[in-house]
Amino acid sequence: MSHIKVFIVEDDADWIKALTAFLNREEDLLVVGTAANSNEALSFAGSLSFDVVLMDIQLEGSRLDGIHTAMLLQEQSSAKIIMLTSLNDERSMTESFTAGAVQYLEKSRFRELPQTIRSAYHHPAPMEALLKELARLKREEQLKELTAAEREVFELIEDGHTQSQIERKLHKAESTLKNQINKMLKKFGVKSSKEAVEKVRRRGLFHPDEDK
Repeated sequence: MSHIKVFIVEDDADWIKALTAFLNREEDLLVVGTAANSNEALSFAGSLSFDVVLMDIQLEGSRLDGIHTAMLLQEQSSAKIIMLTSLNDERSMTESFTAGAVQYLEKSRFRELPQTIRSAYHHPAPMEALLKELARLKREEQLKELTAAEREVFELIEDGHTQSQIERKLHKAESTLKNQINKMLKKFGVKSSKEAVEKVRRRGLFHPDEDK
């Protein structure tokens, strides 16, 4: 029998040990790796093959919490992400799904994990459709303050056009374009076009200093 390969991101060593033993008792599940913080998780993601990630929503010892780590993992891997938490609040749940997680489960309900993992792996389509729509709505929410002209400029920047290319394509003077970009950045609350694109791409779950 082929296994569903599970990767655990959790900063509690005892919980990792217990969860690994619990899941490995299931004949179709196999824990293939663990990480104690965001940096380890992102590093392992480049070399480790896994199908499902169990992500602690509150990671310590890192400037990136579980939600932002989930967002970054989504950019590296097609694995399904299940958020684990001791919290039970609507905001954490909403942000988890915004980050691309397909399920959210309280740690006290860990006995449900085997079936939750199987469901995420074998039947992802309904949730993926909802997540795609959520991503579209989050994008529109972030762009709604832009004028039509500013949005046109933003989407060209997003597509990789340089300022000079945009000037030529839209037949704009350099001063006009710079003025539009400055207004756009102010609305996004960022300092550069790169940060604006990152903020929208990450659905608003963005910290300008997270990569410093």
